[in-house]
Amino acid sequence: MDILIRPAQPTDYEPLGEITARAYLDDGLLAFGDEDDWYLTELKDVAKRARTAEVLVAAEDNHLLGGVTYVPHGGPLAELARPGEAEIRMLAVAHEARGRGVGQALVRACVERAAASGSDLVLCTQPTMHTAHRLYERLGFLRVPERDWHPVPGDDFTLLTYKLTL
Repeated sequence: MDILIRPAQPTDYEPLGEITARAYLDDGLLAFGDEDDWYLTELKDVAKRARTAEVLVAAEDNHLLGGVTYVPHGGPLAELARPGEAEIRMLAVAHEARGRGVGQALVRACVERAAASGSDLVLCTQPTMHTAHRLYERLGFLRVPERDWHPVPGDDFTLLTYKLTL
């Protein structure tokens, strides 16, 4: 399979938003609700992300397979990156493309960008995302439990933190 990783183009925004939202909905990953969830709107708004971060897509024969948002340190979309760190956000792979190395290719592209900028790489993930955890660990990311956090104050929902030191 020839997976091309490239920056998202405006024509990719809507289909990538749908892939991302569908992945989170179908996998039960919307921690805050369902199709009316405010975060679903954020997941669909690729154009907004692309204004302040680097959105990458995976494509095969001009067919979108998934995408990820790479956030350099200090970017407005950074949730947990500290000085010297970049962050991965909203990694999603279309259901029909899973198990083909798409997620790995997208994460590796982010690793390359972080390494080129001299940054380490961090990300947060939900406790139920076991397949993603295995991918991150296979690529050298380590759990950093002291940086786990609660996106909604007062709620017991926790996001797990992983870090790759480059």
